[in-house]
Amino acid sequence: MNNKNVGVVGLGAMGLGIARSLLRNGFNVHACDVRTAVTEQFAGEGGVACLSPSHMAAECDVIITVVVNAEQTETVLFGEGGAVASLRPGSLVIGCATVAPTYAVDLGQRLAALGLLYLDAPISGGAAKAAAGEMTMMTSGPADAYAKAETILAGMAGKVYRLGDVHGLGSKVKIINQLLAGVHIAASAEAMALGLREGVDADALYEVITHSAGNSWMFENRVPHILKADYTPLSAVDIFVKDLGLVLDTARASKFP
Repeated sequence: MNNKNVGVVGLGAMGLGIARSLLRNGFNVHACDVRTAVTEQFAGEGGVACLSPSHMAAECDVIITVVVNAEQTETVLFGEGGAVASLRPGSLVIGCATVAPTYAVDLGQRLAALGLLYLDAPISGGAAKAAAGEMTMMTSGPADAYAKAETILAGMAGKVYRLGDVHGLGSKVKIINQLLAGVHIAASAEAMALGLREGVDADALYEVITHSAGNSWMFENRVPHILKADYTPLSAVDIFVKDLGLVLDTARASKFP
């Protein structure tokens, strides 16, 4: 098996950027998405379009799942046409979805029982950083998974944090990140609304805050869209609802107030 063959399942805002980054870094990238037009477009850029995750797994011993949640992860791995049916022993699954830590642990155990490696590897940074190969990855898993993933991770991310050899640690850190991201988005909108109510010039307020202690990445990234009245959808609201639900579930499970 050519160790330059890498499969990417899910060519959404993040997955397409990951696939392109890997292609740019010399990997033979096989791609699969429910939207055939997207995979055909990627094939036109030099990638390989696959009919299903199973079809992809027959050609690749590293599969990266860039889907929304645990349900989609289950489908692309174990559902009809899923990757697991075709993966050879010793193959690696890199899971980039934001999922419950308990799910990451369970998935790692099930894959290990099949002779497969798993890296819990949620991602952050947005579509632009994914496209530039500069996103952040919060990873955890066994040493042999890291050994197999090393060059691939370097080809798709600017920052790869190795958080431990226990599955679920990566997902825990991602969930904490999402807690902060959600708070910052809400607080950013509220702060701008208060400023406008008080008669402060919106552009001046943005300029001051981005050079002051109250700034955040979310404020700096999201508020310009408000200032330009640009409400073009760049992400799905239900993803954040899901992620903040994971925050609450994790907090309840740990009896955190």
